[in-house]
Amino acid sequence: MQQSRTQCPSCPGCVSDSDCFPLASLDTAACGSETPPLLQEGEASTHGCPNLTGRVKMRSTVMFYLCYLLCLAVGLACVVCVCLWNSRWRGGFAWDGSALQFNWHPVLMVTGLVVLYGYGAVLYRVPLTWGQNKLPWKLLHAALMLLSLILSVLGLCAVFDFHNAQKIANLYSLHSWIGIAAVALFAAQWTAGLAGFLLPCSPVSLRILLKPVHVWLGGSILLLSVAACISGINEKLFFVLKASSSGGLPYSSLPSEALLANSLGVLIVAFGLVVLKILSNTKWQRPESRPEGMAYTVRRSLKPTENKTPDLVTCLITNLIVFILQPLLQGENE
Repeated sequence: MQQSRTQCPSCPGCVSDSDCFPLASLDTAACGSETPPLLQEGEASTHGCPNLTGRVKMRSTVMFYLCYLLCLAVGLACVVCVCLWNSRWRGGFAWDGSALQFNWHPVLMVTGLVVLYGYGAVLYRVPLTWGQNKLPWKLLHAALMLLSLILSVLGLCAVFDFHNAQKIANLYSLHSWIGIAAVALFAAQWTAGLAGFLLPCSPVSLRILLKPVHVWLGGSILLLSVAACISGINEKLFFVLKASSSGGLPYSSLPSEALLANSLGVLIVAFGLVVLKILSNTKWQRPESRPEGMAYTVRRSLKPTENKTPDLVTCLITNLIVFILQPLLQGENE
């Protein structure tokens, strides 16, 4: 049966969508990708419509790099603002159980749990990484996320030590609940990502099940992190900005410290929105991660004469994870 061929409306030379959007048919299997590209029904390999292809590719690339540069700039602005706030208005930094130790908490949490986390999340979207082996970028992604997690844990240590030294209760506010939940989920996410995507012994079936959960949970952790930061900023301002006999202005008067801290909160929200925009745009996803290319195939690399017995514990753990996650993924597809 002859396959149907559709033309691009703006250029008769295009016989399919893959000719006008060549990244969709990029051969990434040879570059270390986990999913081989699929040839869609009606697709043909031609090089027609060069003008339209160039315009679409250039426009998409320019828009991505504008958003990416905005992401980098807003993230850097968040770090500068939180450091300036705590060094100029809160007295600086120390690690002695005093209020100066608490100042490390917002700096480390904003830098690690928000900014570095966002930078690591959008790493795979950079087009320069698409035609290369994916393993080095996996390692860089894991390293950025690990550094982000370490800074977040240090930020928690700073606030817990301060509370214990000052006889203040821990984990009593909504801000603390959201923050501890974000860090706990982040630790679980990083551990699962290491086991599922970096260990050579992890089976392909496990990666298939983990990938959509990994992506969804990553965005959810970013949302929790942004919520924890802006609620923490607001809570801190209510605690420290009160009318006093020494001339201190209350929060309602919007002194300069409140202006800077409120601006920091706005920057954090803007950073989260830019990161989510980059992550949600399917045109900016690594080609094998796009919805039309999400099908996986398991290729048998062993020769028929080879007989390798998998480790029993690995098989049991893999089967247990598959048994738990499969109904959830089937429910989402339905």
